[in-house]
Amino acid sequence: MREIVHLACTECKRKNYITTRRKEKREKMEVRKYCRFCRRHTLHKESR
Repeated sequence: MREIVHLACTECKRKNYITTRRKEKREKMEVRKYCRFCRRHTLHKESR
């Protein structure tokens, strides 16, 4: 089973990406992705 998660920028706090992950993983996802509002690559953390 997979669950849908939203990724929010740590700089501007906006939700930019939607992705899926396995339900067995309990730790929150952290990925460096491009933020179009900040106009650079920033750390994005999982938010629900």
